[in-house]
Amino acid sequence: MNRVVITGMGIWSCIGTSLDEVRDALFQGKSGIILDPARKEAGFCSGLVGNVPKADLKPFLARSARSYMHEESQYAYMATRQALDNAGIDMDYLEQNEVGIIYGNDSAVEASTTAVDKFRQAHNSVACGSGSLFQCMNSTISMNLGYLFKLKGINQTISSACASGSQSIGMATMMIRHGMQDCIICGGAEETNMLGIVAFDGIQSFSTREDEPQKASRPFDSQRNGLVPSGGAATLVLESYEHAVKRGAKIIAEVIGWGFSGNGEHISTPNFEGPLRCMSNSLKDSGVSFRDIGYINAHATSTLIGDQREAEVISHLFGDYKVPVTSTKSQTGHEMWMAGASELIYSILMMKNDFIAGNINFEEPDEITGRVNILPETRQAHFDTFLSNSFGFGGTNSTLIIKNINS
Repeated sequence: MNRVVITGMGIWSCIGTSLDEVRDALFQGKSGIILDPARKEAGFCSGLVGNVPKADLKPFLARSARSYMHEESQYAYMATRQALDNAGIDMDYLEQNEVGIIYGNDSAVEASTTAVDKFRQAHNSVACGSGSLFQCMNSTISMNLGYLFKLKGINQTISSACASGSQSIGMATMMIRHGMQDCIICGGAEETNMLGIVAFDGIQSFSTREDEPQKASRPFDSQRNGLVPSGGAATLVLESYEHAVKRGAKIIAEVIGWGFSGNGEHISTPNFEGPLRCMSNSLKDSGVSFRDIGYINAHATSTLIGDQREAEVISHLFGDYKVPVTSTKSQTGHEMWMAGASELIYSILMMKNDFIAGNINFEEPDEITGRVNILPETRQAHFDTFLSNSFGFGGTNSTLIIKNINS
């Protein structure tokens, strides 16, 4: 099978809108969480959110093209522009070669709600607007990016809750391994508007530590009381090793393992067996020992049960090998459908710059989270292989293992 390598990365998040900004924010332990008064006024239980900058597409796209794109597509467009530039791929190359896209997205709530409201108010379907159809579909990102970047390969959306971004990379890896595509753009994006996550707030999933917004996201800490929603977009360019070498690309890292599983139990409460199979499958697929893993970027979202289950699995699987573990969600909040892709980029930036970003706000473990080696502060460290977990509602799990390449 073909080796699969990463040749480009792009990011649009609450801790930065460039790779350099994000690298520095990770190293400094900078939080991107704020309290949004508008959410409290609207009736939210929690007004906490990742402060993601709005994207300005006017310098790049005509109004007609922008009319098909809602918030999540705009973030994804900006991240993808960066990733392609980082990979050394221009429009001429995209038009002359078969490049695919597999992108993670699991909602288009605000666009759908807006279109329906317009229809109900006007009693006329024309009021929805010509662009609303393409904004409202879950595949809005892959269809928009496919059209804008003239992509002629696979065009697919992965909708698997908070594992969407990770599974997009896993699926792209499988296709490239088996020679079905040479190059695929993949990643994940998440809308950050109120309507996109109001139902999550309604079931009291979010932290209510509003007096200290930057301390609200507390993965693994004994005082955690819920996640903080966030979003943006993260894009990676994947290629076969041979294809990347042939076009003279700078290779950043290699995808050496992907594992996946379903919990097969409760729709929202995670179990032990599902994540264990997922992580075990990724190690088996990679061909490396658990002792070769130099860092784990945990899914840990700052929820009571979720963090405990993941800590239990890591402790069970790694035993007396105290691999360093952090959750970058302590800085970014939970970036939902984007998280599996963005956390890969965060971890690669650490790996390429010899540090591990601290799990900020981790002050005291509970009985179970204390079983794993959680780093509360940034540490200078060299590692060449890491593991990244993404687990989602519905019991969908995805684990990726990445190896460093110096080229």
